[in-house]
Amino acid sequence: MVAVDPGAIPEGFAGQRMLVVPRLAVERALRHPVTGKLLVTDAGCFPHAARHGRSRPRGAPEHVFLVCTDGAGWCRIDGVHTAVARGGAVMIPAGRAHAYGASDADPWTLWWFHFTGADAADLVGAANAAASGHVTHLRDPAPVASLISQVIDALDSGPTVAGFTRATGAAWHALAHVIATGRRNPGTSLSPLERAVEHLRATSPQRTTVPALASMVGLSASQISALFREHLGVSPLQFQVQLRMSRARELLDGTELPIAAVARETGYGDPMYFSRQFTRIHDMTPTAYRSRPPGA
Repeated sequence: MVAVDPGAIPEGFAGQRMLVVPRLAVERALRHPVTGKLLVTDAGCFPHAARHGRSRPRGAPEHVFLVCTDGAGWCRIDGVHTAVARGGAVMIPAGRAHAYGASDADPWTLWWFHFTGADAADLVGAANAAASGHVTHLRDPAPVASLISQVIDALDSGPTVAGFTRATGAAWHALAHVIATGRRNPGTSLSPLERAVEHLRATSPQRTTVPALASMVGLSASQISALFREHLGVSPLQFQVQLRMSRARELLDGTELPIAAVARETGYGDPMYFSRQFTRIHDMTPTAYRSRPPGA
């Protein structure tokens, strides 16, 4: 579901994701004891967002959180103009006049969400106090982009208590990361491949598409695929299968979960498909793997 802000430059960026929670569902979620403390109302990712911009002279009804993972842009809050480079994180309090936009020469890739709730203002205040302003710098923005991706996935599951709760958890983690690690000055960062691998490990067994993974680390899909093949010998999707199978082996060795439950825990909704994949990779079925002699 896409909502268009009255002050927006129309967008339609290749690979973009954008979710807006119906406002009736927001009202219900704010009455819940968990999501009432922190609730994401809108979230998205705009890759290489040429001509993207927003202007809200009266501010937004929710707090706004932006993270630039590639390219550059700018923001203006209460009349103060600040450049935003890769790693820049912007925290805009609700009701505060602001505008922001992508650089003409090097448009940013922007991950973002709007949030509200009983504890939201305290989190915004803590983040801005830690950064001594509305804009901070993350040495590595990929973990926060990964968490925002989890927010989007949770909201995409539908306006349910479970989906809202997952989104709240990921959003809280993202904001806490900014409060704890944000700095006023840029520093060294991990390589794009390291950031991509970190995201996949953090979100396994959930599947991340190659374009989404590339946008998190500021590369094209072909570039990130080439890096995986050059340094790891597999594609990003094959690497994700390896992570899933590693988790499956852990569960088969260390638990008595039924095979169907192991399949679900490793991201496979179809136990038969999971068994075929496991057998193809390990030359034995999950049941045979579990029954093998100790030390085999």
